[in-house]
Amino acid sequence: MQRRAQRDQRAPRAQRLTRLLVCAAAVPAMLAAAGCSSDSGSSDDAGKKAAETSAPTSASPTPTVEPAAYRTLPKSCATLPKKTLKDLVPGGESGKEGTSDDTAVRASCSWDSLDDNGVKGSQYRWLNVSMLRFDSDTSRGAGDKRAHERYLKQVADTKATEGAKALKAEPFTGTGDEATLVRYDLKKKEGAFKQQTVVARAENVVVSVDYNGAGLAGDKAPDADALAKAARKAATEAITAVQTANGGADGKGSPSGSPSAKAPSAKSPSAKTSAKTSA
Repeated sequence: MQRRAQRDQRAPRAQRLTRLLVCAAAVPAMLAAAGCSSDSGSSDDAGKKAAETSAPTSASPTPTVEPAAYRTLPKSCATLPKKTLKDLVPGGESGKEGTSDDTAVRASCSWDSLDDNGVKGSQYRWLNVSMLRFDSDTSRGAGDKRAHERYLKQVADTKATEGAKALKAEPFTGTGDEATLVRYDLKKKEGAFKQQTVVARAENVVVSVDYNGAGLAGDKAPDADALAKAARKAATEAITAVQTANGGADGKGSPSGSPSAKAPSAKSPSAKTSAKTSA
């Protein structure tokens, strides 16, 4: 009886222990299930991020630049009308063409004359027209911008001429997109020279006109203002020749059919800096 009573007492304890073990076993299973569910969500998020990262990005646009307006240059020794040459270099209308690897990019011509008056002295004249064309380039920029930079440098170089006396620089309008007249006196062994240099730009072409004169063998020096007026006229005619060579309809505006047919002065980098007008 006593043993039976002991067995009866142990039975409830065994049942409670069994229930505790069952509950203890259930807890890890729940945690494992929860963990699997959490890992599954993280995997989905990682997959989405990977897909977003691997998505192809749009290609960068290819840099472009506006084509240059002028594609060629006129024949250098035919740039100026015969009448102008007769006035500026009387008797020396046959010009000498400068050397060039590509006359569509770089061209020049020079003329000179000597009016010999015997014991009364003589008058000497020298004229040179040079043209430089710039193409548009994606790495170096638009042709007109490159030409503008060259224009500024050429004006600065002319103003820095060694030995120049009484130098004056006069920007003026009416010749291309921008133009400057640089004038000075220069003493040489032959005599005193009156130098006139006009640097002008039309779109992507830079034109330079050098014109000087001197009275030799006792003759008086030429009038500097008259030489300056002639140099400016020659520069204007050279710009017109460039425009005509590229299909200019009226010799004043952009060439018809040009990739950048527009009024040249509308976008001139130095339109605001032109301080003086032509006389």
